[in-house]
Amino acid sequence: MSRLFDLPLFPLSMVIYPDQQAALHIFEPRYQEMVQDCLEHEMPFGLILYEDGKMAEVGCTAVIQEVVQDYGDGRLDIVVEGDERFRVDDLRQEKAYLTADVQTVDDADGDAEDGLTQRVITQHMRLLELAGRTVRPGLYSEVPSVSFVIAHNAGLTLPQKQEVLELRAEDERILYLVKHLETLIPRVEEIESVREKITSNGHFPDFPLGE
Repeated sequence: MSRLFDLPLFPLSMVIYPDQQAALHIFEPRYQEMVQDCLEHEMPFGLILYEDGKMAEVGCTAVIQEVVQDYGDGRLDIVVEGDERFRVDDLRQEKAYLTADVQTVDDADGDAEDGLTQRVITQHMRLLELAGRTVRPGLYSEVPSVSFVIAHNAGLTLPQKQEVLELRAEDERILYLVKHLETLIPRVEEIESVREKITSNGHFPDFPLGE
């Protein structure tokens, strides 16, 4: 059931998903104050996409997991983990940083079919292989939402990542990612094929060389 609560906001040019970890460098004084308040009161802040002068309506709460480095002048390197999605109801500027009344965004009923879920996992593993990344099949069974695990490194643009964040059911997110990867993977495979030809031959054998 959704709930309403007060939340400090951190508008950034990024999207974070539930259960995703991210490293942040905190250098602006207003956000130094925000992070210190969050640490003192053991509360999350809301990470929300800000791009082209506009702030999104839906974000994800970020729980501070670790202060990696304190530079002694207010600047901090921290690691956060996404927790729950929220929708902004009412913005306020009562402090140096923005705060808002927000409402949690819960999923509607709609589990993805096993066949479709396995399909997107296979697609994602292929994409990771093409990118030279280590593939861990067990990763997909360790989290509540496979879609969020895949979406944060599936070659999505920021607007596309935001679209996935705002979708209200796992089956909708899985289907979105399947269609995206169906288009993306052939393009990546083509680029990889060209790279291999150049690496192995030094030139395209069917390309006429100049005299």
